[in-house]
Amino acid sequence: MEKWSLMTIVALLGLIVRWTVSLGSYSGAGKPPMFGDYEAQRHWQEITYNLPIKHWYFNTSDNNLQYWGLDYPPLTAYHSLLCAYVAKLIDPNWIALHTSRGYESQRHKLFMRTTGKCFRKGLMGKGLFLLIKLGFTVVVSFALCWLPFWTDVKQILQVLRRLFPVDRGLFEDKVANIWCTISVLFKIKTALSAETQFKLSFALTFLTVLPSCIKLTLQPSLKGFKYGLVSCALSFFLFSFQVHEKSILLVSIPVCLVINEIPFMSTWFLLVSTFSMLPLLLKDGLLLPYTVTTLAFFTACITSFSIFEKTAEDDLQLKILSSSIRRYISWFKAFPDIMKNLFLVSITLMGILTLMSATLDPPQRLPDLFPLAVSAVSCLHFLFFLLYFNVIVIWESRESRNQKKTN
Repeated sequence: MEKWSLMTIVALLGLIVRWTVSLGSYSGAGKPPMFGDYEAQRHWQEITYNLPIKHWYFNTSDNNLQYWGLDYPPLTAYHSLLCAYVAKLIDPNWIALHTSRGYESQRHKLFMRTTGKCFRKGLMGKGLFLLIKLGFTVVVSFALCWLPFWTDVKQILQVLRRLFPVDRGLFEDKVANIWCTISVLFKIKTALSAETQFKLSFALTFLTVLPSCIKLTLQPSLKGFKYGLVSCALSFFLFSFQVHEKSILLVSIPVCLVINEIPFMSTWFLLVSTFSMLPLLLKDGLLLPYTVTTLAFFTACITSFSIFEKTAEDDLQLKILSSSIRRYISWFKAFPDIMKNLFLVSITLMGILTLMSATLDPPQRLPDLFPLAVSAVSCLHFLFFLLYFNVIVIWESRESRNQKKTN
């Protein structure tokens, strides 16, 4: 009974935090002519409701692709359409064709927040059967989503062009991945052709996800699967083509799955992932919610998970690696001391950059100094975490085999 009471309190607390944060500003509030990501989500509802499916991804007189043209997969478009039907019942002005552009009101803001649209061994026969069922479900779902577009090759090609925006270049804005960070020293977007950029991005993404995928294929385990999710998602964020700043949230989700196993490192990663979006949050006037929720989360992790008491090699999942290193380097310090010191340097640096970004004006010659600094610092963190999670994936089976031998 106590367990259910605790779960209820946690769930209610989560809802309270979400609704409190939702009172703040949002992307593009009161900023014509494009208004930001909020307007993009609203506009997709307008387009999917008022136009036939064959026009959703095409530039027409009623669908200007330069004004937040739909560039997400059909499943997202169907979700927008479903939300649009609800919006129509509440207030038709919210999705009126053309005249609803830039629509803003407290009621509509509440609607967008509510709909979640404010942003973007036994180990072989049974396993094979489950894999076939899963594959069948995925294929059928994919086929149904794409069914309306299969009538015309032009439709398929246009949707693919919208989903894979190669023409936009390797990256936009100040995203905390390797390409934006490298561009500080080497203007990769101008030095290399678009085709070369695309091939380089594909090659590095493929090579960095390969180790964990191979290990998981050869030695499947639940633990390896969870950490493999993290490392693969992080590889895509760091090296893939045209990544958005908020895509780091797709890495944070699997990290939350392992926070109970490695609370110290998970907390650290989640703090950095939020920090990496600082320029975006400042742009939308969300400094106060960012500061309050980050401090609240950090405090909760200290009290609930006792993160500073769980930095032993076992807690960090680095015992086997640490022992192996000490065989060759006898003076090697323990990982707990290294990690604690790195963590203190990290949060100090993030705090200083947050303060500077929020209070100081950058030099006129370097207007993007602070966003680039945030992106570069965050990227270095993410490269470190990519190495860390891959080490866990690769060394996990060795640890399991050693335990089996002992047993």
